[in-house]
Amino acid sequence: MPAVTVDDLLLLKRVRRPDPALTAERRVRGVITAEPGFEGAGFPIRRAFPGPIAPRHTDPFLMLDHVGAVDYAPGDAKGAPWHPHRGFETVSYVLDGAVAHQDSNGGGGIIEGGDTQWMTAGSGILHDEMPTEEMLARGGVMHSFQLWVNLPAADKWNPPRYQDIRGDKLTLLSSADGGALIRLIAGELDGHRGPGATATPIILVHATLSPGARLELPWPAGFNALAYAFGGQGTAGPENRGLREGQLALFGEEGGALGVTAAARQEGPADDFDLLIFGGRPIREPIARYGPFVMNTRDEIAQAVEDYRSGRLGTVPAEHADVPDGGGAPAAD
Repeated sequence: MPAVTVDDLLLLKRVRRPDPALTAERRVRGVITAEPGFEGAGFPIRRAFPGPIAPRHTDPFLMLDHVGAVDYAPGDAKGAPWHPHRGFETVSYVLDGAVAHQDSNGGGGIIEGGDTQWMTAGSGILHDEMPTEEMLARGGVMHSFQLWVNLPAADKWNPPRYQDIRGDKLTLLSSADGGALIRLIAGELDGHRGPGATATPIILVHATLSPGARLELPWPAGFNALAYAFGGQGTAGPENRGLREGQLALFGEEGGALGVTAAARQEGPADDFDLLIFGGRPIREPIARYGPFVMNTRDEIAQAVEDYRSGRLGTVPAEHADVPDGGGAPAAD
C-alpha cells in the first residue's frame, strides 16, 4: 500500500490524547459489514453505506465505496466512463493504482497512490474516470475509495470545481504515543488542518495503527463519527467492539473523543490496522436522490435529468452514460 508514510513517527507533530476526566469517549452505535457489488464498467466494490444505516446517521455523507483491492491482469482494468453529477461532492482517495480523469469543462489529470481528487459537482458536470494507459497495458493492483459528500441547498448551484490533493500535501500527524500515523486529508483535528477545502464542515483521516496501538482522537461536538476498516483487525469504542476489514463502525453522538485499537496480532496479509475515520456536521435538509443526482426536491431531480438529456450539463466527444427513466417519479430519502 503506497499511501504516504514516514520513517519515524516520533518526528511528527502529535495529536493530544483527550483527558478522560474531562470528556467521555463515544460509544459504538453499531458495526456494519459492507455489501459487495460492481460499479462503473464492472469494477468490484464494497459499499459501506447507504444501506441499513438511516441517512440521518451519516449526514452529510451520502455513500462510501471501497474499490478493490483487486489485482488486474493486462487489459482487464476497468473504470467509470462518462457520467453526470449534480448537487454534491465526490472524494476519490487512491491507495494503489492510477486513475485518469477528464470532464466536460476541459479539466483532467491523473491521481495515484496517496492522492485525493475532490470534485465539487455543484450545478452539474460530466465526468470520466478510467485506468491510465500504463495500468491498462501492464495491469496491477487497484485500491481506492469514493466518498460522496452532500452539499447544502445554498451550494448545490455553485459552479463545478476540482481539488487535486497530492499525497505529499497531506497533513501528517502522530498519535500521542507514536503508535499511529494520522493522514489528515480535510478538516481540523486538534488545531491541525488538512489541505482539503470543504463546503460542509467535516473531518477526513486515513489512520494506520501498529499492532497493539491505541488511537484516541478529540472529536468536535455536533459532528457525527464513522470509522471504516480496510486492512487488519482491531476494536472500536470503549466497549471494544470488534472491527475488521470491510466493516464500518458508527459512533454515537455523545462524547468528545473517539477511540480505536489495533489487535496485538494481525491475521492475514495486513501488517497494521488501517482505517478511514470521518465525520461532519449534519446538513439536516430534505434529500431527493436519483442515480448521480442529489438535490432537495423531486422537481429538482426531474430538472437535472432533463438538463442532462438536453446537453445542458456539458458535452463531451463520447457517448453519454445512460440515465434510466426509473419508471416513475424519482425517489426521495
